Amino acid sequence: MTGKETRELLPIAGGRETWQWLRSELAQRKLQSFLVVAVSAAAAAMALVPIYVFGVLVDRVREGAPTSTILTVVAIIASAAVVGGVFTGYASYLVKRLGENILADLRERTVDRALRLPVPTLEKVGKGDLLSRVGDDVAVIAKAVSEVIPNLIGAVLLVALSMVTMLGLDWRLGLAGLVALPMYAMALKWYLPRSAPIYAAERVAMGARSQALISSVQGVRTVRAYSLEKEHLGRIDDASAKARDLAVGVFGLFTRFAGRGNRAEFVGLSMILVIGFLLVRDDIVTVGQTTTAALLFHRLFNPIGSLLYTFDEVQSAGASLARLVGVVDIPEPDLADIDVAEPHDRSLTLRDIRHSYDGREVLHGVSLTLAAGERVALVGSTGAGKSTVAAIAAGSWAPTSGSVLIGGVALAGVADLRRHIGIVSQEVHVFAGPLIEDLRLAAPEASEEDVMSALKTVGASAWVAALSDGLATVVGEGGHEMTASQAQQLALARLVLADPAVAVLDEATAEAGSAGARELEAAADAATAGRTTLVVAHRLTQAAAADRVIVLEHGRIVEEGPHLGLVAAGGRYAHLWTAWEGRETR
Repeated sequence: MTGKETRELLPIAGGRETWQWLRSELAQRKLQSFLVVAVSAAAAAMALVPIYVFGVLVDRVREGAPTSTILTVVAIIASAAVVGGVFTGYASYLVKRLGENILADLRERTVDRALRLPVPTLEKVGKGDLLSRVGDDVAVIAKAVSEVIPNLIGAVLLVALSMVTMLGLDWRLGLAGLVALPMYAMALKWYLPRSAPIYAAERVAMGARSQALISSVQGVRTVRAYSLEKEHLGRIDDASAKARDLAVGVFGLFTRFAGRGNRAEFVGLSMILVIGFLLVRDDIVTVGQTTTAALLFHRLFNPIGSLLYTFDEVQSAGASLARLVGVVDIPEPDLADIDVAEPHDRSLTLRDIRHSYDGREVLHGVSLTLAAGERVALVGSTGAGKSTVAAIAAGSWAPTSGSVLIGGVALAGVADLRRHIGIVSQEVHVFAGPLIEDLRLAAPEASEEDVMSALKTVGASAWVAALSDGLATVVGEGGHEMTASQAQQLALARLVLADPAVAVLDEATAEAGSAGARELEAAADAATAGRTTLVVAHRLTQAAAADRVIVLEHGRIVEEGPHLGLVAAGGRYAHLWTAWEGRETR
């Protein structure tokens, strides 16, 4: 991949789709949403009580009220502070609980939808884009939920109640304060269209940066083998620089936006003081009322500033939310017109399979049938299309054209497909956690005896029993480190536990190396005994043990038959076998 190459991205929802999704989530939680608004409104109202009481105090002092009046005012202010603090804390808790519930649901739905996307789609976008969404984007939204949204809701309600209170004191004082609102609106109108695209681009840049890091780390051996460190570091540096430049650019835009907000504050407070002076002079309002209006507006500096100055975080969270909603809203395949049925037997049939990558056809009308219980090996040179055939046969990929049937039923119409067909590839992932739970992923109801039986079948029971905690041993990241051969045995044991009628092995023994090859091939034979099995043979000894061998070259079947017959025929397979025997005897 060159430095200029760009990957496709998973969909990103538009503003309308994002808000529709958010409204639907809030509508499903009406009681929680109502409590958030009600408690936040009560907290905002308590914040206004001291200001209103202070204005009353000013008028009482001018009227010559006794000193004891101060005690009453202090008591009211103290009570309002205590009650307001309780409501503010509870409102923050309610907001966080509501937000975290929605975010948890969104994160689970995003991962669920991503796991069910076609494999080619994930390969085109790369892991970086997806990981940045369920990682970076979720973190951005989580921060907004815990730190920004509670303050934002409180600020909106405080501004609204303050304006209503000012209008209640005197409509002219209220209008004087409202003069600042158009200026705030103009500042937002200037800022939002300019910042939104930058925030969206920043999130994409962070995904590209993640992809650059992941591809370099995962391919570290290849990078070192071909001395590509400088090139890969350059890609990471370029991706990081782009994300950095976008962040700096949007910050510069934000400082200009802040200046416009400060001008609005100056104009609003000046108007209230001027209008208040004129109204007091004409004996229309009292000094206390003008004081209250000025203090109310001054009190709004922080909440309005919070509204304006957290828009960068709101914008960033909005961009992240759009990226997650974009994944969730990827349309599911329309299965309404597909008849769901149970396979009639354990046969596997591929009919005229054609498949293309980026407009280039790599499989050209491949057709083959595996009888129930038959073991067929698929061989060919690198790039012949073997793994593509395997992925299509297992239902992991959908062919560009053609059909795959198991027991006479098209894969799309098979109820609970993974109960009938399983695939084991050379890329095996060991999930972090107790070993027994890793194995139970294939059969959640499996007993400990079932698990040990599966391990015994694939020849893994001895080394598992030797582990410090046996089946309870923590494996995967941060746990017991297993060899490639042991990890592959676990994958085969999962296949035994799942017990599908059809098994597809895509170079499932390739990672074992010569030392463990025979052991792992025996494990694969045991795991697939009695099953209809398609084997992408990494080692031709697997082909020799199969009932039938299919030779694939350049996306076409060029030979087919039993091992001995193909060797005797002297064709493409015979040449492969001769080369293999020569390598094995060296």
